[in-house]
Amino acid sequence: MLDQRADILLVEDNPDDVELMLHAFKTANLANPVHVARDGVEALEFVFCTGPHAGRSIQDRPKLVLLDLKLPRLDGHEVLKRIKGDPRTSAIPVVMLTSSAEERDVMRTYEVGANSYIVKPVDFEQFTESVRDIGKYWLEINHTQSS
Repeated sequence: MLDQRADILLVEDNPDDVELMLHAFKTANLANPVHVARDGVEALEFVFCTGPHAGRSIQDRPKLVLLDLKLPRLDGHEVLKRIKGDPRTSAIPVVMLTSSAEERDVMRTYEVGANSYIVKPVDFEQFTESVRDIGKYWLEINHTQSS
């Protein structure tokens, strides 16, 4: 999944959740190109075109970021803060997709600028339904941006 012009950046360190999410995308007929980052540092390198992604243009930034909260090297709060704090990337919609339902995590992510917060369900049917919701969100974003 190393698409240089990914529409969706999935930031997830759990390989089972990555596979589940990609399968759910397919099941929900969400066929947009996806790039998977396994930690917060890798996510920022992709978004800001640094490190192994230095050859990309920041104009090719993802249209949507699905961001786990608890990540190695750099947590999701810090990744969100950096994306929303840079004028080149602040308009990218960021959906927190995490297993944490703690109110302090939810409030903190909205304070930093998250567009949505989805608690990962364990059940595949619920997970697929969440992906369908993301697909609806995606269509709404594309419609708004093209209007």
